[in-house]
Order: sequence, then C-alpha cells, then structure tokens
Amino acid sequence: MNRLFGAKSNAPKPTLTSAISGVETRIDSIDVKLAKVNAELQTYQQKMSKMRDGPGKNAIKQRALKVLQQRKMLESQKDNLTQQSWNMEQAGMMQDNIKNVMTTVDAMKTTNKELKKQYGKIDVGKIEQMQDEMADLMELGNEISESMGRAYDVPDDVDEAELDAELEALGEDMMFEQQAESAGGVPSFLQDEVPPTFIDEPPEAKKVAEPATGPG
Repeated sequence: MNRLFGAKSNAPKPTLTSAISGVETRIDSIDVKLAKVNAELQTYQQKMSKMRDGPGKNAIKQRALKVLQQRKMLESQKDNLTQQSWNMEQAGMMQDNIKNVMTTVDAMKTTNKELKKQYGKIDVGKIEQMQDEMADLMELGNEISESMGRAYDVPDDVDEAELDAELEALGEDMMFEQQAESAGGVPSFLQDEVPPTFIDEPPEAKKVAEPATGPG
C-alpha cells in the first residue's frame, strides 16, 4: 500500500535558506556547462576560419548551430534560476523584517506592562503634596536665615560732632602714652603707684639705646 499511495515523509521541510543554496548550486553547474559550450564554439569558429566554403565547412557549421542552441537553452535556464534565487532572497529579507518588527512589538508590550506597574505605584497627589511641603520648608528656612542675620540695636546714624570728639580723645590718649614712654617707660597710670611689697627692687626704667657714633 505504501508503494501505491506513498508513505508519509518524515524528512524535515526545506527552509528558504536551503532552497536558495540549492538553486545557487544549480546555477554553478550551468556555468560550468556554459564554459564548456563556449570553448567548443570557439574551437568550431577557429576551424571554420581556416576552411574554404564547402561540405566540410558546412558540416562544422551545423555542429556549431546545435551547440549554440544548447548554449541559449542553458542561458535561459540560468536566467530562470537566477530570478528564482532573487525572489527567494527578497522573501527572506521580508521574513527577517517581519521577525524584527515582531521582536520590537513584543519588547514594547513588555515595556508597556512594566511602565504601568511602576507608574501604578506612584501617587501623583502625594508628590504634589510633598512639593508643597518642600516649598513651605524653603520659605520657613529663608525667614529663619533673615531673622538670624538681623542686627541688634546698632545705631544707624553717627553725628559728626560725636565722631570728632571720639577722634580727639583717641589722639589725647596716644599723646599721653608717648609722653609716658619718653619719661621712663612707665605708663602714666602706674607712675604714682607704690610697687608691691613682694618686689625686692622697683622696676627699672626701660633703657633707651643710644645711637652708635662713628669715629670722630
């Protein structure tokens, strides 16, 4: 029964790549035959170029015509197979493009699900409330900084007469100090005081270094 109706084949189905490879193998085989035919035609052409017209030349010409017909048939087969190979390559490119598109679609679906999960956990109202609280805290911080940097009862205006009096008093103090140093190195507020009992000798006046004089 299997011989009559044929048994179910368990062989793997041919893929597009294997089909293209098979067609290209047939094209290579035809190229070999074409090269052989062209070499034969070239041989006939060389022979006829050396022969005079006559029965012998006509016989060779008939053989050359048959070989030429064979070459045209081979060229037609090659063109047909080349077109088949091109069509299958185009189909393969379309198949690859479809696979890429499907991969992209699947990736986008997965990303969409993940985004929904992530954004579903975010409460926009809480984020806005947090932003408002941060703004209030920033404003409070600025108020605290301004309060901490406030001056305490510092007079803004100074009278010129008061300034002149202060400068004059400072000048007098400096003059008194200079007089005290020139008098003996003891400040004025210590000149009239009695040295303490625990000091054996009164403090010596600071000696002023005499200027060095050269040989006269």
